[in-house]
Order: sequence, then C-alpha cells, then structure tokens
Amino acid sequence: MTRRDFGDNVTGSRDSESTARRIAIRPFGAFLLLVTMALIAVGLARGGRSDLATQSRESEGKAEAAESKVADGLVKVSPSQIEKAKIEISPVGPGTLRKRLTVPAAVAADPDRIGRVAAKVAGIVAEMRKRIGDRVAANEVIAIIDSRELADAKSGFLAAAVDHDLQNTLFQREKGLFEKKITAEQAFLKAKSSLAEAKLRLDLARQKLVTLDMTEAEISALAAQPIANLKRKEIRAPLAGRVIERLADIGQPVGGEGQAKELYVVADLSVVQVDLSVLPNDLPFVHEGQTVSIKTVDGRRLTGKVATVAATVTRDTRSGRVLADFKNQDLALHPGVLLDADIDLETTRVKLRAPRAAVQTIEGVPTVFVRAADGFVKRKVQIGASDDDAYEILRGLAPGEAIATTNSFVLKAEAGKNEVSED
Repeated sequence: MTRRDFGDNVTGSRDSESTARRIAIRPFGAFLLLVTMALIAVGLARGGRSDLATQSRESEGKAEAAESKVADGLVKVSPSQIEKAKIEISPVGPGTLRKRLTVPAAVAADPDRIGRVAAKVAGIVAEMRKRIGDRVAANEVIAIIDSRELADAKSGFLAAAVDHDLQNTLFQREKGLFEKKITAEQAFLKAKSSLAEAKLRLDLARQKLVTLDMTEAEISALAAQPIANLKRKEIRAPLAGRVIERLADIGQPVGGEGQAKELYVVADLSVVQVDLSVLPNDLPFVHEGQTVSIKTVDGRRLTGKVATVAATVTRDTRSGRVLADFKNQDLALHPGVLLDADIDLETTRVKLRAPRAAVQTIEGVPTVFVRAADGFVKRKVQIGASDDDAYEILRGLAPGEAIATTNSFVLKAEAGKNEVSED
C-alpha cells in the first residue's frame, strides 16, 4: 500500500468516526430535549396545582371568615338549657322609672285590728287553749276561768228569776180575785208591788252578769246549766287572727285587784302597718297615697300606700313618722321586723325600659341578649335614666324585641367562653 493510499484510508477512517459520533450524538440530544420538556411540564403542572391549592385555601378562609362573621355574638343555647338556667325572656316596651326615697322602717300590727283578751271577772285560770302564733276564729273559746264572783252572780240571777216567777204567779192570782170582787184592793196592790220589786231584782242580777261579760244567750241558758258549771267563765276571741302574745298561765289568779287582767293579745295580720322614719328635709316630698315598697326576707317585693304623714317630728329620733298600710294575706310581714322601705316620690315614663338584670357590661359597653332561633345574640345598647330596678334604653333595641331579663350573666359567661375558644 502506498503512503497516499494509507493517508486516504486514515482520512476515510476519521470521516467515518466523525459521522458515527454525529449519528450517536443526535439520539442523546433528543433524549435530553425530551427530559427537559418533561421537567418543564411537571413544573408547570405542580405550579398549577399549587396555585389551585392556594386559591382553594383562600376560598376556604373567606368562607370561614364569612361564617364567623355570621356567628359573631351568637350564644347557642337550647330550650332545655334556658329552662335549666332559669333564664326568663320578656319583650321590651314602655315603662316607668321611679325616683325613690329609702328610709328605715318597722313592721307593726294595725292598731285597729288588735284585740286584747281580758278577764273581766276575778278568778283562777283553768284552761289556756291557744299558744303564740295559733290561729283563732272570731268568738272562739280560747280560755276558761273558774270564778267565785261569777258563780255568786249567776246564783243571784237564778234566785231572782225564781222569785220573779213566784211573784208573777201571785200577782196574776190576786188580780183575778180582785177583778171578781173576792179580795180587797189592798191585797192586789201588795201583790203588784211585790212583782215590781222582784222584776227589779231580776233586772239588776241580769245587768251584773252582763257586766261580768256574759251574753244574753249565755244568760238565757243558765237555768239548764249544771250547778258545777256556774263558776266557769268562757273567754272568747274578740276577732279572727293570730295570737301574738300569751300573758297568763294555768292556775294563775287573774282579774282581781293587783292581778293580771289580760290573757292574750290577738291580731288580724292580714293587713299590717309599716312605720317609716323620714328626715325633716324629706318630709315635704312625702304625701298620702304614695306607693311604698319593701323587700321580704325571701326576696319578694311588696307594695303598700302611705296612709298617714305625721305633722310633727319625733323628739327622740328627730324624724317624721309616716305610716303605710300593707296587705299581708300570706303573713310574709311579721310585726317587729326592721327593714328598709322605698317611697316612690316621682315617676317618669320612658319609651323602652329594660330590667337591670337584663343589662350586662361587656368590654365596658352595656349589652343585652336578644332572643334568636338558636339562642341569644349579643346586642350593644345605649342606656339613659335609671332607677333601682331598670334602665331606660335609648338605642340598640326596638319595641317588642324579646330579651333575657333574668340570669343574663349566664349568657355573658357563655359568650366569654366562645371568644376564648375562637382565639
């Protein structure tokens, strides 16, 4: 082989290798191109999914925010929970606010409804049938006294009655004989005089029994009464009510000189009197007919009316005495109890009135709880004038809206729990 031929062969061989490399490189480049395109596609896909996820999260966030906004201020409670918490619901509307004067007071029995049961005969207490606090009916026998004085008076009356009957019989006989001209007029006149004297003695004996507190019915029944009962005196209640004092015991001498006279004090407590002590500066504002309210031991508020305003100031207390009458059918007011009383001096009508128990302060703002389908909704309100029981509502409520009027602090606590859990 010549050098030319060898060179040609070498050159041909290099061309063949170059061609082979080019042929080998082309598939590899295509592969790289495909890989690059795939990576780009994957990146785009991921980016798209990321954008979609972001958009989805934003949508969910907006929905949650919207839902939170709808539920803001809602305290969910069921009807059974409302009943268990003793939450009362009432519509708001117009009402009255009262300017009140608070004064010390004392409960007393009405003096026109007090009966003092006294022994009007001297004797020994045989029975005491009632204790303090017992109910009594009008004219009920509540004590028995054994009285020698009464026995003598009854005996004298019975003897006078027998003598009167005898003298009346003799008079009728003499009268008949005189009319028939059988006896002389002198005998007739003597019989007439004896009858008049017997009648006088009978009337005096009857009057003595009346003085000793016997009724006409009791006197008429004396003739049929056993001799052993002549000394017994029944003591009856002068009115219906309750025994507020018991002043004698069995076996105690009563009714005589230097002895106890009263056995019981009975009072009708269905109406009582409340004695109010009002300072002189406040007396000009207190008038008959004004409403007076007091709170009982069990928390109830009772109302009465001013009956009397004293014209003078008491020397010891330097205060004016004002008397108010209170109905006391359930006997919630007991004589002797000391308490505070509120006198309504002035009243003001307002368009919307809400009880104090309905208004809670949340973050320094007066708030009420308005009834909703699922519970209650917090509602900020603006309050105006007030008294001890209620507020005037200036803004935040409409007439007729139902709100929680008692135990609203339970709803306030529940609302606070909801806010903490949301945080």
